[in-house]
Amino acid sequence: MSKLDARKKVLIIEDEKNLARFLDLELSHEGYETSVEGNGRAGLDLALGQDWDIILLDLMLPDLNGFEVCRRIRKEKTTPIIMVTAKDSVLDRVAGLDDGADDYLVKPFAIEELLARLRALLRRSETSQQKQKAEQQQIVFRDLIIEPQTRTVIRGNEIIQLSKREASLLLILIENANTVVARDDLLKNVWGYHEEVATNVVDVYIRYLRNKIDRPNRRSYIQTVRGTGYVMHS
Repeated sequence: MSKLDARKKVLIIEDEKNLARFLDLELSHEGYETSVEGNGRAGLDLALGQDWDIILLDLMLPDLNGFEVCRRIRKEKTTPIIMVTAKDSVLDRVAGLDDGADDYLVKPFAIEELLARLRALLRRSETSQQKQKAEQQQIVFRDLIIEPQTRTVIRGNEIIQLSKREASLLLILIENANTVVARDDLLKNVWGYHEEVATNVVDVYIRYLRNKIDRPNRRSYIQTVRGTGYVMHS
């Protein structure tokens, strides 16, 4: 098991005691933190009451079946769900996926397949979460708000769209605020040594950037340090 999966929390909602015990032991041995519930309604309460990295959900449960449990979880959470069931008809699989399940595993199954599906689903979930987090991030510098994912700068009521190079230049200068960044360092980080570019390309793109973000008749955000590079003062 990779370190990425270590101590992930898995909720097992399964009323077949032998299978639930088997899953509990196997997943615990693999390093997952597990909890087991054999009742549909109690499993739903547990699913909604705590944060889980993944839920293994049986369909045939007492009090509340797995389809309904899945639907109610989906109304409130995006926790990945694998339905585990003896029902293998196409209609059952479609119904489970339509109700919000992310994967469907038919009993009996090999534990190796379940572990592989767990890892794959957790990777997708983590990638999605990281993407959402990055998209939500904003960088505030003086009166500029920068959204790195969309390469957008907001200045007051004005929305300014940057090119990929312009955005990279701006972010590097902001990350090194109050420090002079040499032209060679900008060239290396934005264009890379493997690209053949003119020696004055940094100056050209700084000019492009200034034309977009600077206010008329005001001092530029980006200051030139003659013979060295550029600096942005906070």
